[in-house]
Amino acid sequence: MTSPRYTPLEMLARLVAFDTDSDKSNLALIDFVADYLDAWGVDYVRIPNASGDKASLVATIGPRIDGGIVLSGHTDVVPVTGQTWTSDPFTLRIADGRAYGRGSVDMKGFCATALTLVPELLAADLVSPVHILLSYDEETTCLGVVDAIARFGGDLPRPRAVIVGEPTQLQVADAHKSVSIFTTRVHGFEAHSSKPYLGANAVTSAAELVCELNRIGDELMLLGDSSGRFDPGYSTVGVGTINGGTARNILAKECVINWEIRGLPGFDQQPVRERFARFSAMVEKERLNRFGPFGRIETIVDVDVPGLAPEPGSEAELIALRAAGRNQTISVPYGTEAGQFRAAAIPVVVCGPGSIDQAHQPDEYITLEQLAAGEGFLRRITGL
Repeated sequence: MTSPRYTPLEMLARLVAFDTDSDKSNLALIDFVADYLDAWGVDYVRIPNASGDKASLVATIGPRIDGGIVLSGHTDVVPVTGQTWTSDPFTLRIADGRAYGRGSVDMKGFCATALTLVPELLAADLVSPVHILLSYDEETTCLGVVDAIARFGGDLPRPRAVIVGEPTQLQVADAHKSVSIFTTRVHGFEAHSSKPYLGANAVTSAAELVCELNRIGDELMLLGDSSGRFDPGYSTVGVGTINGGTARNILAKECVINWEIRGLPGFDQQPVRERFARFSAMVEKERLNRFGPFGRIETIVDVDVPGLAPEPGSEAELIALRAAGRNQTISVPYGTEAGQFRAAAIPVVVCGPGSIDQAHQPDEYITLEQLAAGEGFLRRITGL
């Protein structure tokens, strides 16, 4: 049986066909990749999540020794629910020099290109390994890669550099903000709105909390960013959703606030968290429970994505700059899995084909020009 060969565009079509929305399993895609690697006799490990409905995969081409390069990409995509697409988002459509499909740019284009190089990497008789890491849950928590990272230097060789192929138009990014996501739940007590002293209105207390988050955000804006590398040039606090109450004339039993902190590299979030906790305690006492012990306020941390701080002269930076033909690095405003690699003291940069401007929107696309440029970049990275 002949081992299958794909062009990057053909492989991208196969990967896009799998609906790997972060709320769904990615196992069908991982099974396809595993079968492809089996056909070429490539060594790989699958790393399932706790519930077994998702998995990462790490493939190794070349000798199983330390010092290789990791090409890392996530397999999950954002939902298409509520978006108006011109065509089926899970069928790759080629038109006007673009490849349309969910995940085409974020970031199955990078993953597809890396996978298509497998036959040539095998024929190259590598003296240092190339690893392909496919992860899950990047779009929600950036935690799907953590178990794989933990195995580098254990049963998997420890790499000397990692390239996270998020769409940067092949500019080399060495810095991004941290992202922490919180849920604050205000528990009140229902009563008729004509007699507010008989209960506690969760919505009015939540409104005070949102105002405090706005004040914190304004203060962080004034602090700015001494590096001058970020847009916006300051750490941010933002409220995404607020939901509570059942009717105008009923004191709201519950109100839920979803909010976030995006911190510049090196920004210490702890003072912000402590300030908000103190303010919440004050609101709970003086507003929520002023007529009696009716309610409480709780905040949980849903996601903590580490920031990526610059590491000038790192192995990853030097390799990527050379392969991309660049002489300087950039910062990106969004979070990535690169922060998890940096937290494990593995040199890492973010660099991949396509533009983040096309990600997450209806009719997401990667240009054929960028897909081809990404192939050239990976060939130079791997020495092909």
